Amino acid sequence: MILKAYQSLIYSKLKSLAILLLFIVLIQACSSTKYIADYQSIVKKVTIDSVDKRFEEQAYNYVQKDIRPLSAFSINVPLYNLFNTKDGRYKTNNIKPFGTPPAILDSTLVEISRNQIQKFLVGKGYFSAKVTAEVKVKDKKADIRFKADQGKPSYIDKISDSIYTANVKSVYNSTKPTFSRLHEGMQYDVDSLTYEREQIYRVMKENGYFYFLRPYVNFDVIETAKPDQVDVRLNITNPPKGPHKQYNIDYTHMLIAPSPDGFPDSVRSKLSKDTVGGVIFTDFSKRYRRNPIVRYDFLKRGDMFDIRNENLTYDRLYELNIFKNVKIDYYNRDSTSNKIIPIILLTPQKVMSNRVEGEVPFNGGTVGFNLSNTYTNNNFFRGAERFELQIKGGLQSRLGNGAKPFKDIYQRDFSVSASISVPRLIIPFYNPELGGNGMPHTTFSSSYIYALQKDISVRNIFINSITYDWFETKSKLHSFTPLNFEYRFGNIEPGVDSVTLNNNIYYAALLNRKDFTLGMKYVYTLNNDKLNQYRTFVYFRGGIDIAGNLLQAITSITGAQRDPERSNTATIFGLPFNQYVRPEIDLRWYKHLGGEKQFIARVNAGVGYAYGNAINYGIPFEKLFFAGGSSGIRAWQARTLGPGNYNRDVIPTPEARKAFFGLDQLGEMKIETNFEYRCTLVKKFFGATLKGAAFVDAGNVWNLNNSSFIFNVDEAEREKTLFKLSKLAQQVAIGTGIGFRYDVQYFVFRFDIGLKLKDPQFSGNDQWVIGKLFSGTKEFKESYNATHSPDTYRFVQYNFGIGMPF
Repeated sequence: MILKAYQSLIYSKLKSLAILLLFIVLIQACSSTKYIADYQSIVKKVTIDSVDKRFEEQAYNYVQKDIRPLSAFSINVPLYNLFNTKDGRYKTNNIKPFGTPPAILDSTLVEISRNQIQKFLVGKGYFSAKVTAEVKVKDKKADIRFKADQGKPSYIDKISDSIYTANVKSVYNSTKPTFSRLHEGMQYDVDSLTYEREQIYRVMKENGYFYFLRPYVNFDVIETAKPDQVDVRLNITNPPKGPHKQYNIDYTHMLIAPSPDGFPDSVRSKLSKDTVGGVIFTDFSKRYRRNPIVRYDFLKRGDMFDIRNENLTYDRLYELNIFKNVKIDYYNRDSTSNKIIPIILLTPQKVMSNRVEGEVPFNGGTVGFNLSNTYTNNNFFRGAERFELQIKGGLQSRLGNGAKPFKDIYQRDFSVSASISVPRLIIPFYNPELGGNGMPHTTFSSSYIYALQKDISVRNIFINSITYDWFETKSKLHSFTPLNFEYRFGNIEPGVDSVTLNNNIYYAALLNRKDFTLGMKYVYTLNNDKLNQYRTFVYFRGGIDIAGNLLQAITSITGAQRDPERSNTATIFGLPFNQYVRPEIDLRWYKHLGGEKQFIARVNAGVGYAYGNAINYGIPFEKLFFAGGSSGIRAWQARTLGPGNYNRDVIPTPEARKAFFGLDQLGEMKIETNFEYRCTLVKKFFGATLKGAAFVDAGNVWNLNNSSFIFNVDEAEREKTLFKLSKLAQQVAIGTGIGFRYDVQYFVFRFDIGLKLKDPQFSGNDQWVIGKLFSGTKEFKESYNATHSPDTYRFVQYNFGIGMPF
């Protein structure tokens, strides 16, 4: 059978990959010494001895990288050995970029390392420090020991300064408490002096001293009568032409090149002569309106020069996403004047682009594809407005029971969406001054979605919204949608049999409903800018979606008669409207474990509650939650977990289970937790970095009231889907697994393998399905398939994706 051959090929490739990885791990114990010459040795251990515990790690960093051995658990050296050895020796040419070569002993590098460690200790106040290096070699394996005789540290007795310009001295003294690490009595530390110089340079650049340079700042270290004490004098010298001067901004030239090729010499004599708001704007390309560009020039006429405003201008002009190069030069017409003229040179990039993307989701018993075409115009109204038009289509097909791929298509989707994003906040009667921490945007969007569930329903959804995005700080992002209008109408397919319909009447009511939503949304995000950094921080994203309250008030004022509990809902233009509240949070703790190792703990929870006009219908179908999938509980395919202890064997026929595949396992509440350890496995792996992960996921979805979910099953079955704190432990699913991330800098390819540990669709000890994987697997699967056909039970779930899961 074609299908069996297809599945066999997939499993064969996965098995080959697993065997290869296992082989690499096994050869970790193999020595690399057989590949080197007899006179060479491989460094196995480097020890830093007799160095103050506070400085051991820093001292080790001065050991030259080429003689620094990798971790005993690293596979970089074995991988290098696999691809870069020939005839029992390391290759000298045609080196493959996989892994890392072993650390080979080099006496020159040992001496450089010894000298650098000694200098480091002197810089930490151990002025009489001496470091020796001892090398022991046995069986072509070398141990290096750097031993320090630190002596006594020196402390700073007095701190003085010699600052030649009075205004510079005043600025330094007024800002010093905000940054200085120097204080009398501290241990001498050259790093603190370097930090002080850098901060002084920054402060001067922020306070008008345009021509201030770092070499103007230096320190004298003066011996005292006491051998363990020194005095430090800060010197800020003057430039050759006299005292330091503060400069103010004169008018600004802003020039846009005629094309992405830049500025030809011939355009220099054609500058505009009109000065508006202190800016002379010259657009040689004739493509841009003045105000949307000039708005993000923060070098204002009359202001004192501040390097922060220059950086801010760079950032915002780049964020407009219409210039491929931004350069700011300065011109001083008169050497006696304290005014400088900024010249901002902007090189435009291509305005229009078209991107075609495709993906093939392959999860357990389904396969599908999505194809999209996105057209983008980054200067739609000549003011850096981003227009985007996307057309997307896809389908999903079942595998199994002898069917060929894409022969049993159960789901088709099509959507077309358009949006215009303006780089400012467009608010009637109000013009906020924003942009200091990030580019604000106003986005107008409209979309149409068509969704077909074979033999069940057809849904059509129109969505229109206006959204404001702005930064409170660099780490605090607000997104507010004051107007979100959704019009949806669904139809149950005429051929749906009564058994299928009756067993899923709740979902049938949602799918068949014609209504609209008028509401608003708000989302707050904290520390999104730190997600790609190796540091310890807390990430938070919280949002709330509210709908129907305004329409409820309007219908109340008009005196409309309604009784929602008896299906007599209020209508607008003849259609019922939704009324609900739907909060959701995503809370994560990122813990940096040193190097490129990281631990993440995450909680993702949400609830949808319908009330008022929708109390008898629940929240819209699209607002329900699901569990599982590549960014959730990865041991389960998306939409195949929960709600609660729900088991699909309550649907009596295979035809009914097949028809509602992926639709009947939704809930009004979700709680998911994820724990993931991340590390780098191989630095050089087919031209990129291979990273690994180990994870444990837990959670589920639930319903909140007894009227939800399946109507005609008995009371006990409905109870299983409801959230009750006393039954939480019995209703939580647990999965574990490992993952691989192929990082090519611009994006990450992700492959996760999830393994089910505890499955809440069963009861008692049977929930711990991991035991069935090692004992009685065949009998367990046969029993399951007999009551769940065409569903089959899979202990392992494969997840492919682009980007990190969270």
